[in-house]
Amino acid sequence: MAKRKEKIMPFFKFLAVAMAIITIVTLCLFKFIDILPGEYFLVLCALLIIFDLIFSSLILVRKGVKRRAIGTVFSILYIIFLVLAIIYELNTIGFLKKLGFTNYKTENYSILALKDSDDEELKDLDGEIIGSLDFSADGLKKAKEKIEKDITPEFITTNNITELKDSFLDEEYDGMLIENSILAMINESDESFEEKYKVIYEFSLDVETEDIAHEVDITKDSFNIYISGIDTYGSVSSVSRSDVNMVITVNPKTHKILITPIPRDYYITLASKNAKDKLTHAGVYGIEESVSTVENLLDIKINYYIKVNFTSLIDIVDALGGVSVYSKYSFTSKDGYYYSEGYNNVNGTKALSFVRERSAFTEGDRIRVQNQAAMIEALINKAISPSIITKYTSLLNALKDSFITNMETKDITEFIKMQIDEMPEWEIENISLDGSNGYEYTYSYGGTKLYVMIPDNETVINATTKINEILKETA
Repeated sequence: MAKRKEKIMPFFKFLAVAMAIITIVTLCLFKFIDILPGEYFLVLCALLIIFDLIFSSLILVRKGVKRRAIGTVFSILYIIFLVLAIIYELNTIGFLKKLGFTNYKTENYSILALKDSDDEELKDLDGEIIGSLDFSADGLKKAKEKIEKDITPEFITTNNITELKDSFLDEEYDGMLIENSILAMINESDESFEEKYKVIYEFSLDVETEDIAHEVDITKDSFNIYISGIDTYGSVSSVSRSDVNMVITVNPKTHKILITPIPRDYYITLASKNAKDKLTHAGVYGIEESVSTVENLLDIKINYYIKVNFTSLIDIVDALGGVSVYSKYSFTSKDGYYYSEGYNNVNGTKALSFVRERSAFTEGDRIRVQNQAAMIEALINKAISPSIITKYTSLLNALKDSFITNMETKDITEFIKMQIDEMPEWEIENISLDGSNGYEYTYSYGGTKLYVMIPDNETVINATTKINEILKETA
């Protein structure tokens, strides 16, 4: 009598089909993301298909309970592995979707009233006089239009921030319309002012900007990236003073990176205003103003920019599991954190305190920009280390809303493919700009002299020369 063949249970058929589908989905997502070099992708395809066939053959065997049990265990583990890979891939896709030029900047406005006035809400200024600053033509126009939907005030606009503040305090205006980054300037230069007003209305507006990228093939051609670190928490799209100003020069042929930090108080000419101001103030007119101003200062072309803020640094460092940053000096920051001479392991909050500190040093901002450059180097070293694999998902989640760049997705993915394919060791170098202390009138805060750093032209020329050397070097 012939023996009956053992039937394969539906569960095992389902398991085999599930493995095949998940394998296909995983490979399709890898192809869509396009961060693996061609030969690496082919190897991955071969490996996953082989694993799929082996595990399927084990669970679909008609005889051999033991083999089927082993196959079931490995099949389930394989599916778990693929599901984790898909999660990584989806996180990557979500991150890459957010890259590329953002065609707007956010201006945040407040309407102030004197603290001892009876005005408590926007409607209380109906028919009254509101003073404003000729800050941003498009933004100010939109701000006035928004206010006029609710009340009908009389606007008086001046181009002098000191005149605006004094007229408001002298009660020539019943209220004051001011962009928050300009308000921060007033509060910094006149510490008593903040005690004399109250905010009765706040709103934000998105103002259109233009793309200023000079695209190159970043896997073959040298390029400059401008990094702007604005002095706010929250949305990175907000205009604000740029406390961190840095040019990163990258040569993919020689695998060299040059970090050139510029002091925030550098007394330079604003590109669109043709007037002297602090470099930090360029940020209140938008990232494009900072880029153009730095281009003119160093006589270079900036290809791309990256804009971050306080929240960005905290989130990125924490997502990396902390970084090891080098300090030339032992010091205690105003936040109470101690840093020893040499390498210091820091989390996000301590990293932010490290790059912001200047009062602990006799040379003030000169040391601060050196520390900022050291932090960038620490971030780069951690990001290209093998340990990044275990931090990958948390890093992408931290990066999603932590920065703005005009570098396109294809540029990022091509650079990642080059890094995976070649695994180069990058040589990182820093160069500093210097200057002398002074007090001068500035475009953004006319009427009052502010502390500035007068550029040392020799260090500016030296930086320009070094940047061009890195750009032009060949392997």
